[in-house]
Formats: sequence, structure tokens, C-alpha cells
Amino acid sequence: MNGNNKSIKTGLILFVLFLTLPQDANLCVLPAEQMRVEHMQLLNVWRDDVLRTGDRSLIEIDGKRYPKSLQNACMKCHTSKKEFCDQCHINTSVTLSCWDCHLSPIE
Repeated sequence: MNGNNKSIKTGLILFVLFLTLPQDANLCVLPAEQMRVEHMQLLNVWRDDVLRTGDRSLIEIDGKRYPKSLQNACMKCHTSKKEFCDQCHINTSVTLSCWDCHLSPIE
């Protein structure tokens, strides 16, 4: 991929991420830039806590409490799988496995 194509792809990804941020991005579990990079690690930790150890305790970040849940935390603000998850993952050529177990939200 040449430099122009890479710049265009990066710009499109950032544009899509900007458009799909929840209205009050300060309420996200982690800062947006950190979530873009680390969301799968966070979701894997939550999955392991809940499924492997039965730990369903809420986590608290900056005084706000969150359930360890893709659907009851993330998808409360990011309500469109098509516009949020799929768009970014398609643009970055990453295959999602979340919906192998979780019910996909209605588009």
C-alpha cells in the first residue's frame, strides 16, 4: 500500500470513529484513544472474569460503575453494530468473534 492509500485509509477510520463515538464520550470506560487500541484486551478480561471465575462485580472508573458486559456496557452507547463495530473492523481487516456467542444487536 502506498503512502497516499495508507493516509486515506487512516483518515477514513478516524472519521468513522469520530462519527460513532457516544454523545458523551467522557462516559466511556476508558479514553477513546485507549479504547481504540485496547478494547479487545478489556473485553477478554471481562469475559474471563465472568465466564471462568464467575466474577460479575461492577468495575468503577472515575466514579462511574460499569458491568463487565459487551451488551450491557459497550452497546448501551454504541448501539449500532453495523455503524460502530463492523465499520471499523472492516476498515482494519479484523474479523469479529464477539457475535459467535453474543446476540447481534438489531441494526
